Amino acid sequence: MTDKTLTSPILQAWVSTLFQAQGLLPKNADQTASQLVQTSLWGIDSHGVARVPHYLNRLSRGSILATPILSFEATGAATGNVDGGHGLGFMACSFAMDQAIALARSSGAGVVGIRNSSHCGAIGLYSRQAAAAGMIGIAFTHSDSFVVPHGGTKAFFGTNPISIAVPTQDPHRPLCVDMATSITTLNRVMNARRENRLIPEGLGVNALGKDTTDPHQVVALKPMSGPKGYALAFLIDMLCGPLNGMPFGPHLNNMYTELDNHRELGSLVIAIDPSRFFGGANLAAVVVLAIAEAKSQAEGVQSPGEPEYLSEVQRLKHGIPIEAGLWKELTEWSTKLSVAIP
Repeated sequence: MTDKTLTSPILQAWVSTLFQAQGLLPKNADQTASQLVQTSLWGIDSHGVARVPHYLNRLSRGSILATPILSFEATGAATGNVDGGHGLGFMACSFAMDQAIALARSSGAGVVGIRNSSHCGAIGLYSRQAAAAGMIGIAFTHSDSFVVPHGGTKAFFGTNPISIAVPTQDPHRPLCVDMATSITTLNRVMNARRENRLIPEGLGVNALGKDTTDPHQVVALKPMSGPKGYALAFLIDMLCGPLNGMPFGPHLNNMYTELDNHRELGSLVIAIDPSRFFGGANLAAVVVLAIAEAKSQAEGVQSPGEPEYLSEVQRLKHGIPIEAGLWKELTEWSTKLSVAIP
């Protein structure tokens, strides 16, 4: 079977229809499909439409609720809590960042904790959401244990990503870092398993705590930059889990094996109004100048977020590739749900 390529509007409509067939309201299905396709446009295939079969599976089992009740409680002028209602993490985190932006507009900053969420995709969706509103955006989330501590041999923390986005003069192209605190992502290993291909050495360990290039033998990833990635993952887990009344690390339900249980994930999103600071009025323009100055050093220098934007240009023009294994899964779900296949 060969890979397929679909334009983003066709792929988005297909994914939205699949979600609606699993009980999502049209507006929520459209939003989630848009976020997943946007992630694939950025070239972050590990967190894009490749995850649709997993979400459909959990929706069918009820461990992700199709019509969750989302709630927000303001706990101060700049703080609040969101309960995700055990729905899709995309819905919970987008809703939470909307609340954080509203708090920032009135108070200068908004910090919102999230509980009872599930996998929310690429965390950069939410920092960029704030940047598109003219805010500095910061977002954290955590996951079940799949990363060994520095010096350890068994999984303890998740890939626990962080994203920070600073506005530029283009609201859709902020300066943005979106990275896991593991050396790679769990979904990269899962994709390699599905495609039955090796992974580079040094990314994961087997059951004996030894390096392996066989994705089927990987039981844990390594932390990014050794002790630095481990330390950052530790702090992020405390801010996402215990701060929001959620479990941490090894006490979280497994994403791929405990399919009948709610994920019980937490997240933390922050919006900061730059206009409240000395340089806020000129921040976006200065960021653009800083990017240009850095890139002037050599042809290959890119700014944080630029690889995603370059990928978006190409994939808007040429379409989004759907590898053979994913195409098979999506078409099987379409047949099961009586959804037309593009």
